[in-house]
Amino acid sequence: MTHTIAWTDGTWTHQPAHVISKEDGLYATAREGSDAWRTTSYGFVHASEHALLAGLEPESAVEVQFRLDFSGQFDQAGIYVRVDDETWIKAGVELSDGEESLGAVVTQGTSDWSLSPVPGWAGRLVTIRGSRSGNAFTVRARVDDEPWRLVRVAPLDPEATVAAGPFCCAPTRADLTVHFTSWRVTEPDDSLHPDA
Repeated sequence: MTHTIAWTDGTWTHQPAHVISKEDGLYATAREGSDAWRTTSYGFVHASEHALLAGLEPESAVEVQFRLDFSGQFDQAGIYVRVDDETWIKAGVELSDGEESLGAVVTQGTSDWSLSPVPGWAGRLVTIRGSRSGNAFTVRARVDDEPWRLVRVAPLDPEATVAAGPFCCAPTRADLTVHFTSWRVTEPDDSLHPDA
């Protein structure tokens, strides 16, 4: 079932400042102030993320790979999964308070946020994988060919119409360009605990 999605098959939620497709992938330059967040703790709603989305069917997974090269506070990239304006998930790597961290924001009306530092990932290829299976969306990630690590398990309505794909945001600067190297759909993970 694994197949690569062409960059031209997706639709942007918000057009980046600049996008160019090359033989080695897609280069997207985020607009300054771009972000996705709803209310919690900060009180604001930001809905200006650059997410390139295509349909994601039940019992399938989306994988996005990018080169991690961040320098601005809250620079971020990974996968974005959208049901509607108030129901979405973003998961990937974010530069927060000077360190790269792997995390996710799950939004159902209001957002939550989880982060875990990933020292040594800078400059390397990061893959974020989201599996849609049953009533759950399971996020895993890895750097280069290292083992997958579990990031998050979140509820996702099995009947929902879902779109997913790569995203980037640059809340604090104007010159973040993310090099996405692949976008594909695969079979979902067999189980939450592969060795069980």
